Amino acid sequence: MAALLTAVAGQVSAASHKSNRVNDYLDSLQRVKTEIYNDTSAAARQKLAALKNDNSDYFMLFSPPTFYHGVSREALGYDDDMYSLDTESEVNRTLLNTYLNRPELIDGTETLLSTMGETPSEVNTSLTDKVVLAEAEAPAPEDIDIAPVEITVEKPKFWTYTGEYSLQLMQNYVSDNWYKGGESSYSALAKATMQANYNNLDKVKWDNKLELKLGLCSYESDSLHKFKTSEDLIRLTSKFGLQATKNWYYTLQMVAYTQFYRGYKANNKTVYSDFFSPFNLNISLGMDYTVKALNDKLTGSINISPFAYNFRYVGRLSLSTRYSVDEGHHTKHEFGSNFTVNLTWKFTDNISWKTRLYGYTSYKRAELEWENTFLFQLNKYLATTIFLYPRFDDGGTRDEDHGYWQMHEYISFGLNYSF
Repeated sequence: MAALLTAVAGQVSAASHKSNRVNDYLDSLQRVKTEIYNDTSAAARQKLAALKNDNSDYFMLFSPPTFYHGVSREALGYDDDMYSLDTESEVNRTLLNTYLNRPELIDGTETLLSTMGETPSEVNTSLTDKVVLAEAEAPAPEDIDIAPVEITVEKPKFWTYTGEYSLQLMQNYVSDNWYKGGESSYSALAKATMQANYNNLDKVKWDNKLELKLGLCSYESDSLHKFKTSEDLIRLTSKFGLQATKNWYYTLQMVAYTQFYRGYKANNKTVYSDFFSPFNLNISLGMDYTVKALNDKLTGSINISPFAYNFRYVGRLSLSTRYSVDEGHHTKHEFGSNFTVNLTWKFTDNISWKTRLYGYTSYKRAELEWENTFLFQLNKYLATTIFLYPRFDDGGTRDEDHGYWQMHEYISFGLNYSF
């Protein structure tokens, strides 16, 4: 085999006298390569396909380096075709030179190419660009003038304030010679309810309500008193709560109340009550339930306090026993339990019912108060009020007719304003 390769090498060397024609041939191949492979146009691809379809030997020079059987067959033959000047022989000599001097460049063989099958038809199909023309050019966006916007961030309002005020007046005059008899009278009733409630919307509530009521009346038959009180109340309710669930709050509640003026009976000089006689302070700890029902027409709260401290002060010693304070003492301390129900039921826009049910027990005595106010709002400023107030207190003096029960009621008409 070595002798054979030596002979082939000698043949190649013997053909060196034809090197000028070979160099010219190689220069032409370089020009063809540059024209076809450096040109990516469709015409260049068609030329390359023509070279292959025409079975041209030039294709063997520009395809990936491959070992072709015909090159070795011609080199090892006994004829002189290897030294001919035809195109096929020149291509074979060029490839042989590559096989002998640069064998590492050869990637495949002719046998391997034959096993790969024919070139798919789609490979020979020339590629064309698909161009889609738009019917019309999209309009350019219009310039929009952007004006500066002022943003105001308000501080959250955790406090809410409400109030309700009313004044009812009544005058009844009867002359001395009125054929049916009777007695002239004058009366007035003023009420004010003010609320300041705090809610930070994060489990903390603090509700405060101040109630003021003062009613005065005058009768000609009462020769000792020009005016007497028919309604007299100063009451402050303060309730601090921490949310436990959606509607339940742990609550610390304080209720303090007294009155404005002395209380008398007709033609009687005895004082039955006075400012700070009595004064009552109740502090309790428990749970508070927020009521919202009937599409928010029924609202309010229910407070249940199993732990309550009650302090009572009576400034007039003569009234101590009347208000369950030991004789000769001004104060009394008690521990017990209480509950408070405050509800507002708005039947219509002009008719509503407000109720307060309060109960306290020291397990020795008990108090129960049930205040009911029916309001008929005639217009924005005029209203009629019906007030019913039954009360039970077994710490006072028992009455022969009513026992420990007491009753107060009135019907009034006059000015009423709320916000």
